[in-house]
Amino acid sequence: MSQQIPITIARGDGIGPEIMEATLRILDAAGAPLRYEEIKVGKEMFEAGYTSGLAPDAWDVIRRNKVFLKAPITTPQGGGYKSLNVTIRKSLSLYANVRPSKSYAPFVTSQHPTMDLVIVRENEEDLYAGIEHQQTNEVAQVLKLITRPGTERIVRYAFEYARAYGRETVTCMTKDNIMKHTDGLFHKVFDEIAAEYPDIESDHYIIDIGAARVAEQPERFDVICTLNLYGDILSDIASQIAGSVGLAGSANIGDEVAMFEAIHGSAPDIAGRKIANPSGLLVAATQMLVHLGLGDVAERIENAWLCALESGIHTADIYREGLSEREVGTFGFTDAVIANLGNEPRKLRRVKYRKGAITVPKPRRTTSTKVLEGIDVFLDWDEGDRHPDVLGKALESAAAGTTLKLKMITNRGVKVYPDGLPETFWSDHWRCRFVPVAPETKLTFDDVLALLAAIHGAGLDVIKTEHLYTFDGVRGYSLGQGE
Repeated sequence: MSQQIPITIARGDGIGPEIMEATLRILDAAGAPLRYEEIKVGKEMFEAGYTSGLAPDAWDVIRRNKVFLKAPITTPQGGGYKSLNVTIRKSLSLYANVRPSKSYAPFVTSQHPTMDLVIVRENEEDLYAGIEHQQTNEVAQVLKLITRPGTERIVRYAFEYARAYGRETVTCMTKDNIMKHTDGLFHKVFDEIAAEYPDIESDHYIIDIGAARVAEQPERFDVICTLNLYGDILSDIASQIAGSVGLAGSANIGDEVAMFEAIHGSAPDIAGRKIANPSGLLVAATQMLVHLGLGDVAERIENAWLCALESGIHTADIYREGLSEREVGTFGFTDAVIANLGNEPRKLRRVKYRKGAITVPKPRRTTSTKVLEGIDVFLDWDEGDRHPDVLGKALESAAAGTTLKLKMITNRGVKVYPDGLPETFWSDHWRCRFVPVAPETKLTFDDVLALLAAIHGAGLDVIKTEHLYTFDGVRGYSLGQGE
């Protein structure tokens, strides 16, 4: 008997315990050499006072076993609770979210019968860094953070995944026509790394038309590599049009630890009724088996699952009159999968998995010459009719005698001073860009402090600053609209 591999499991909330029980029955019946160590996560732990949704000792179990199979959880209503998934992903650096979306037509209704795409989503950065601030009465901000090392890692993983699984094309999706420095960095790194994989085709779509194409023609895509927020949205679109969100699993991969889960929620409205479809968690479990180097067991389970779908034995979420043969509950479907272990599907394509996990080298570190060329000073200003000409004159007067001068003021990114348009809407949040009076001046932090002291002395409310740098002579900041 082969040595058992320890994994961490969590039964979760709502339908979680039922679909976890079904999944474990199938894993055991297939002979998966696994040993389960259980932890509690979710609603019970939130309500016990653990704002992250799991107790401190649970972290030790997850980190020791390195593989975590998690059922859906319920986050209590109200503020003060952080997303458990985001906390785990970021704390353990699970940088790659891998979401296959495949049609199982004609046995599961889908308008895209040949759809078979995989979305590889960056999992830690972007807007999901969760750094937000209320800056004025009218304006809140969120910071979108994209790093070169984080981008290199996810892009390389996408190409390694494509190579390992016989995929032909990797498509990058960004919004770099607007966000030229954040999404622009992602696209630039994608192109650099794509050149190292001449055996795999690559292309790029702006995310809005890309999402529309995924919704309308998903069969044209193979592997999609994208940023965190876009990938989150695209993954649900792809899973839904494939036939059912309930059939999709998700892998969250890091260098040390990996987490596997269904993509759907805890469905408390049907909890305890034993009618939930366990397929999403089961598919995630097959991803887990491949990651553990147990591709042969994963093939045995997923081919049996495909046979169950072909037989028309369906749970209520995918049951269709005239298409399905019999409606069953959670464990009736489980029994159908187990009965088919060792069989292969006749119409759906049988699965064939590689052995072992994908490895990605550590990202390269880069250096460049950084030069301070100015500063953006953000103000909370809500006086009179808020006319920017009034603010502009006050700032020019305050900056007199310093090494910096006011170049422009923007409101919500649009230039309003000098020579702004009267139709532009103004909030109480103003970006004021200062540059050296003499272009040859080498600015220092002392110059910045002197400017800020002068602005503060004029009675203006400074709420934030951003330094304007060049890197090896390349501008590292965006221009204002109309600048």
